[in-house]
Amino acid sequence: MNEASLQPCLELEIILEKLVSSFRTKRKFKSIILFFFATFYLSIPGFHIPSLEIINTRISGVMEQRALKNFLIYFPAQSWVSYNEIPDYAKRGAVAMEDGLFMRHKGIDWVNLYSSLRANKRRGKIVRGGSTITMQVAKNIYCTTSRNYFRKAKEILTAVRMEKEISKETILEHYLNIIELGNGVFGIGEAADFYFRKEASKLSREQSARIIAVIPSPLKNKPTDNRSLVLSRRGRVLARMASAEIP
Repeated sequence: MNEASLQPCLELEIILEKLVSSFRTKRKFKSIILFFFATFYLSIPGFHIPSLEIINTRISGVMEQRALKNFLIYFPAQSWVSYNEIPDYAKRGAVAMEDGLFMRHKGIDWVNLYSSLRANKRRGKIVRGGSTITMQVAKNIYCTTSRNYFRKAKEILTAVRMEKEISKETILEHYLNIIELGNGVFGIGEAADFYFRKEASKLSREQSARIIAVIPSPLKNKPTDNRSLVLSRRGRVLARMASAEIP
């Protein structure tokens, strides 16, 4: 057994040792915190994450959620596109609009997350997401769109592990292949075919920008719409994409 395969076991032993030590000293509060941390940690599919480097995710948690919502009458469509076949326009546009510090953070943009939490608390509702691209990949593959603290904790811990175990290129590749881009439409490959009748690799700068523009609300807006919201966001994507850093 090599060092990499021993790592999860060693991490688990450390967690359990801390739990035992905490209970012995009767620190109830710390014991509870460690218990929940261990619960969250062990709920993360750690052994599956490294396989994302070689396995194309065809069915995500969000896809399953959409299928169940429609009583399995149909299953969301997705066409996998390799990283090198995805236009740089789409890669840069996604990073520029969804996670400007993608190449610099380790899974979590703590400043943005904290600002989002404060804004949401002040408004009494979700007005800012605060999720990085890595967190969105974690949510789409291993979670659902439900909003609760347990899911958010799992999403954050999974994102941190992803950044340690797979490359930025793999993360961005999965993001653009599993992101929801319409009713039953997942991934840039399916979106390119559904909206523009072409392969993803042949998308123009304008078309790539339109697809990225609807990411925040893909069930309400379509890339082919000419409504002010879509056109406004398309313009922002086009203006920002040149300066975005990508793997």
